[in-house]
Amino acid sequence: MTLALDPQQQSARDWFESLRNRICAEFEAIEREAGSDARFDYVSWDREAPDLAPGAGGGGVRGVMKGKVFEKVGVNVSTVGGAFSPEFAKTIHGASEDPHFFATGISLVAHMANPHVPAVHMNTRYLRTSKSWFGGGADLNPPLPREQDTAFFHEVLKATCDAHDADYYPRFKAWADDYFFIPHRGVHRGVGGIFYDHLEGDFDANFAFTRDVGEAFLKAFPPIVRRRMHESWSQEDYARMLEWRGRYAEFNLVHDRGTLFGLKTGGNVDAILMSLPPMASWS
Repeated sequence: MTLALDPQQQSARDWFESLRNRICAEFEAIEREAGSDARFDYVSWDREAPDLAPGAGGGGVRGVMKGKVFEKVGVNVSTVGGAFSPEFAKTIHGASEDPHFFATGISLVAHMANPHVPAVHMNTRYLRTSKSWFGGGADLNPPLPREQDTAFFHEVLKATCDAHDADYYPRFKAWADDYFFIPHRGVHRGVGGIFYDHLEGDFDANFAFTRDVGEAFLKAFPPIVRRRMHESWSQEDYARMLEWRGRYAEFNLVHDRGTLFGLKTGGNVDAILMSLPPMASWS
């Protein structure tokens, strides 16, 4: 069912979809550089939920590529509206009294073929309940951390944050460190990044920051991939990667709020679970 969008909702949706196009083009270009002809496969889906009354519906597009450099990368966009269940509404910002919602965003997870190339996650989104806000972030998940890559990734994110508010980077970095932690393992999922949510108030300023987070991802991650994708690796390196993919899967299935949100709002299951790695181990 097609949603009727106001100008703010439409501009957010248009941005997330345009960012998807640019990211996918860059990732396909990296595959070309590696001698691969891998491309993204796109599948559209419509939201299916029991609340499809006026103002509800929408859907999205799941994009997945399996290549020589990117063993599995998913880049999804969605724009949906409807009403939360009464119990789930209590957990969502601004939805406890009125369960109706609108959400649009982009979500990306890349699992790499070479253990020296870090896995990565990025998402940005705009949500509206009785409140209106942006959220998102990006974090790096290397099986074999390299200080050069970690420092570069954080430098780009810090410069982006500092251009908007000097408080953003320390606050959003700490938020990522706290959020991307696996309590039952007692370890962080990766080497961090930034995470923010409930950024509300000035739509234009918050949207500008969210757009810049997307731009920062394009500045930060592809250079790391190109730096590491031709490095040789051992079976011990590969085993380490599979082990950390297992940790990634545990986090996403047990603790990730985005996974729960998608499953609770009639999202496409294949799109929601595209974040899971193609292979992992629990040895």
